[in-house]
Amino acid sequence: MRIFDPHIHMTSRTTDDYEAMYAAGVRAVVEPSFWLGQPRTSPASFFDYFDALLGWEPFRASQYGIAHHCTIALNPKEANDPRCVPVLDALPRYLVKDGVVAVGEIGYDSMTPAEDTALAAQLQLAAGHGLPALVHTPHRDKLAGLHRTVDVIRESDLPPDRVLLDHLNETTVKAAADSGCWLGFSVYPDTKMDEERMVAVIREYGTEKVLVNSAADWGKSDPLKTRRVGDALLAAGFGEDDVDQVLWRNPVAFYGLSGRLQLDVPGAPAPLHEGNSILRGGE
Repeated sequence: MRIFDPHIHMTSRTTDDYEAMYAAGVRAVVEPSFWLGQPRTSPASFFDYFDALLGWEPFRASQYGIAHHCTIALNPKEANDPRCVPVLDALPRYLVKDGVVAVGEIGYDSMTPAEDTALAAQLQLAAGHGLPALVHTPHRDKLAGLHRTVDVIRESDLPPDRVLLDHLNETTVKAAADSGCWLGFSVYPDTKMDEERMVAVIREYGTEKVLVNSAADWGKSDPLKTRRVGDALLAAGFGEDDVDQVLWRNPVAFYGLSGRLQLDVPGAPAPLHEGNSILRGGE
């Protein structure tokens, strides 16, 4: 089973996770820029983070045989902080980088006017840079947030078929499917989807334009949830081709819209000075 996790925050994870993910079949990931938990207080903090997503994390992933790409954006939560909003002006210099395969995460957290402005501006940046967009649908008032999100997308220059609506569930999937956007589901303990619910959604809506991710981060989460969904689909009677479409071909097709997807992983680097290596615990 080959797996592409289209939304996982590896900055929050350990090298043990990379090893376990590779053993489970994960060969590619996309890491969206997101809220780190501790609020940032200046644009410079974002820039260091973006640089790590473009440099350090792909290097770390490559040591474990996993291709790493990222999405770059001002996230919805911090779009409400005036100290962070100047990040919007600096995004163009990051959106031209090879490792950036979408603008994201953008969207809504509390559905404020500041979030309206940031979402509209970043959809336009995506359109202007020829990139797709990864959109975070809110965790509260989900259906209202989904409708508001789709309205802003329709007012932008970015076509719906270049937008991935993420964190969907049974409440929002029909409206999302009707919008013409791609459908993203986070399988995450307690607060989002689980394997059995995901199987039921795919049984009803099919495998077309459906992406499943772990959204694993610093919270209670599981970077192997994609594999668990694949196993659950097989156990429920879906074929290997169905699983491959959801867990590999669909994310390749969506992020491939960027023209920047590189799934070949370079060989692991040689040990560093005096035998030291970042391969913690490795040979």
